[in-house]
Amino acid sequence: VQLQASGGGLVQAGESLRLSCAASGSIFSINVMGWYRQAPGKERELVASITSGGSINYAESVLGRFTISRDNAKNTVTVYLQMNSLKPEDTAVYFCNVRTVLHDVYWGQGTEVTVSS
Repeated sequence: VQLQASGGGLVQAGESLRLSCAASGSIFSINVMGWYRQAPGKERELVASITSGGSINYAESVLGRFTISRDNAKNTVTVYLQMNSLKPEDTAVYFCNVRTVLHDVYWGQGTEVTVSS
């Protein structure tokens, strides 16, 4: 599975960004897609995830502000993270993540999100 992420940037507090991550290759094996983030000096943490069945999980810190969605096309699967009402504490490098039905894990390249106050 290959992952290509995009959509990061610099915004002011209260603004929005949408991250995208397109998965290609053995997409039939994908079970869970998600977004993690890692702020400077902190551990990587789960932001949101969505299963192939549509079950969604959010970190408490982003509930009500972030929305994860998934679009299944013929040869690609894309996961989106709509981030609204961004806060400076959302500043981090965001990574998309895929877990397959065989429990393999793949990571996309990070995309940087910076929220200024």
